Amino acid sequence: MSDHTGNAGSEKRLINRRNLLAGAAATSAIIATAGGASAQAYQTSDKVAIVTGSSRGIGAATARRLARDGFKVMLNCVVNRDLAAKVVQDIEAAGGEAVWEQADISDPAAVRRLFDVAERAFGGIDVVVANAGIMRLAPFGEMADEDFIRMSDVNVKGSFNTLREAARRVRNGGRIISTSSSITQLRSPTYGPYAATKASMEIFANVLAKELKGRNISVNAIAPGLVTTSLFLDGKTDEQVAGFAERTPHGRIGEPEDIAATVAFLCSEDGWWVNGQTVFANGGVV
Repeated sequence: MSDHTGNAGSEKRLINRRNLLAGAAATSAIIATAGGASAQAYQTSDKVAIVTGSSRGIGAATARRLARDGFKVMLNCVVNRDLAAKVVQDIEAAGGEAVWEQADISDPAAVRRLFDVAERAFGGIDVVVANAGIMRLAPFGEMADEDFIRMSDVNVKGSFNTLREAARRVRNGGRIISTSSSITQLRSPTYGPYAATKASMEIFANVLAKELKGRNISVNAIAPGLVTTSLFLDGKTDEQVAGFAERTPHGRIGEPEDIAATVAFLCSEDGWWVNGQTVFANGGVV
C-alpha cells in the first residue's frame, strides 16, 4: 500500500513537472510570436554568430533570437543532436540561416573545428556566445571528484577554449559573451563549486575586454537568474520552484527568451558601449 502511494506521488510530481515544462514552452512560443519570429520578421545581414550549448534552453533561445536579428548562426551540441537539428530547422523555416556542429568544448581541438566549420559555412565570425555549461550540486563534503572535475572541464576549461578561439577569430567590431550565473551572488548551499566555475566567466570577460583594446570588440558576461530550463528545474519539487518564483519581484521564473533578449541587446549596435561588464539578467532576484 505504501509502495503504491509512493509511486502515485512520484507520478503526480512527474506530471506536474511535465506540465510546468509544457507551460514554459508555450510561454516561449508566445514570446517568440509577440517578438515577430515569423519569416517576414527576420532581418538579413552578413554577420555570423557562434552559440555553444545551443540545442535547448537559453542557448537555443539565443540562437533563434540572433537569427531573427539577422545573424547567420552556428549552433553547437554534445549529445542532443536531434534537438540541435530541430533548432536549425526552425530557424531555416522562419527565413534564417543556421548550421550545427557536434563538439565537446572541453576539447580544444573540437572547439577549433567548431570555429573552422563556422568560417567555412559563413565566411567569418562576428559574435561568440560561450553558453555551454553543466551543473553538479552537492554539499562540499559530498561532492564527488568526477562531478567536480567534469564541471570544471566544461564550465571553466571549455569556456576558456571557446573564448581563446574567439579572441583569435572574431572580426573587429564584434562581440564576445560568456555565460555566468546570478548564483555567484546568491551563493546558496550545495552551489559552491558550480558558483565558482561561473564566477570565472565574469573574470574572463573583464580581462579579455582589456586585452582586445583597439579592435572595437565588446566582451561581457551575462548572469541569468532563475530560468525555466532543465538545468534549473531538474531535481526541484513544484513547491521549491514556486518558492523561487515568489522571491522574484516580477513574481515568475524567467524564460530563456528573457535572457536571449539581453544577449541580443549586447550584440546590437546599441550594446557596443557596454564592455567588460557582468550583466545580471534575473528579474531582480539578486
